[in-house]
Amino acid sequence: MADLRTTEMRSPYDALIQELARYTVHEPITSDLAWKTAHWALMDALASGLLALSFPECTKMMGPLVPGAVLPSGARVPGTSYELDPVQAAFNIGTMIRWLDFNDTWLAQEWGHPSDNLGAILSVADYESRRRRSVGASPLTMKDVLEAQIKAYEIQGVLALENSLNRVGIDHVHFVKVASTAVSGKLFGLSEEEIRAALSNAWIDGAALRTYRHFPNTGSRKSWAAGDATSRAVRLALWVKSGEMGYPTALSTPTWGFEDVVMKGKKLTLARPLGSYVMENVLFKISYPAEFHGQTAVEAALRLYPEVKGRLEAIEKVVITTHESAIRIITKSGPLHNPADRDHSIQYMTAVALLYGELSSEHYEDKVAADPRIDALREKMEVVEDPTYSRDYLDPDKRSIANAVQVFFKDGTSTEKVEVHFPIGHRRRREEGVPLLLEKFKDALFERFPAKQAERLYRLMTEDDHLLEMPVDLWMNEWVRP
Repeated sequence: MADLRTTEMRSPYDALIQELARYTVHEPITSDLAWKTAHWALMDALASGLLALSFPECTKMMGPLVPGAVLPSGARVPGTSYELDPVQAAFNIGTMIRWLDFNDTWLAQEWGHPSDNLGAILSVADYESRRRRSVGASPLTMKDVLEAQIKAYEIQGVLALENSLNRVGIDHVHFVKVASTAVSGKLFGLSEEEIRAALSNAWIDGAALRTYRHFPNTGSRKSWAAGDATSRAVRLALWVKSGEMGYPTALSTPTWGFEDVVMKGKKLTLARPLGSYVMENVLFKISYPAEFHGQTAVEAALRLYPEVKGRLEAIEKVVITTHESAIRIITKSGPLHNPADRDHSIQYMTAVALLYGELSSEHYEDKVAADPRIDALREKMEVVEDPTYSRDYLDPDKRSIANAVQVFFKDGTSTEKVEVHFPIGHRRRREEGVPLLLEKFKDALFERFPAKQAERLYRLMTEDDHLLEMPVDLWMNEWVRP
């Protein structure tokens, strides 16, 4: 029988797979802004994950896959005492970061959350550092983590610019799996050729249906789907590390390839050269744990709250002006059955902001959702598209996520139309947003850890000039909660 790994070399890998592997292994990251933003993004993702650990629906998904199946000297899971194999650790970390819909976001033809990739990055970097130390080799450093983070963001985000999975009913976490596979391979020490093989397997896996994000099946899987994708990425990289083969034309082969089967014949493209564009322009969810297309609607509603709060019974209608993507993804009428349903409803999040003057993760829970005023106000809402908002959403020089809210009263009066083009987590509002991001991070630390440990972690992430030189395993030890 022919050696399959020899046979595979008879055909060159698809150009896209080659470019993703080349970038992962060889491209230097020279942007100071990208390195700085990656540091903020790591803090933001950790904050999102630590906050999620207060929710039993999240924590029931965590820990070893089989009770007792821990791995001494395995990968740590921040905010817990778990030591797990890197595949299961990736699921844990990816799930906690994504659970509250509070981590960073990327919007384009496809949407997604680039910090989902940290499930794979942190687990592999920690596990590999401990393995290396055990054989007398040097562990990975936090600079390796941030570099992997920048590259995973770039792969996922640039793929998303012009390749729409949602148009064919497929979930965006597939791009997470592809990006995480590439950087996991690099952290494991795979060669460029081996990373090609791992990437080909990631594309062949296919992708999850979006059905768990939409009526009538919206459910909590959308909160662990990214963890699932990152854990699969780690598994694929490990298989290739052990010698498993690749499939060079996994994308392009007629009839059976990803482009024909999943993309309905559309060729996958990279809209721009791979560098650090995505990290430099990533969107942070700083103020509100809400699907990003609705962030500016919440901000607009909160500005109207002082004027509206005493006149709730007098409201005739509320008009939300938005962009096409928000209409397609988060415009929902009728019953909302669970928190996963509610945090993807622009009407629900706007109603809560107008009624309560705030929006937190707790507002999606059943106790708050039982307030009859929320559904009564939702029934008075009209959602309309402004074509200018839709164009500016896709304009690479603007990348706005605009919404406007206006309240009309039964006596014929109305509020002003409050319009917000860029959410506070947008690059155009970094100066305003970063102090709030640090506040979010600090609040999450003190909610999860004893005060002394929380203070130490905050100083480590904000004041330590040698953070990038710190071994990953020692850094991860700092996040253990007994």
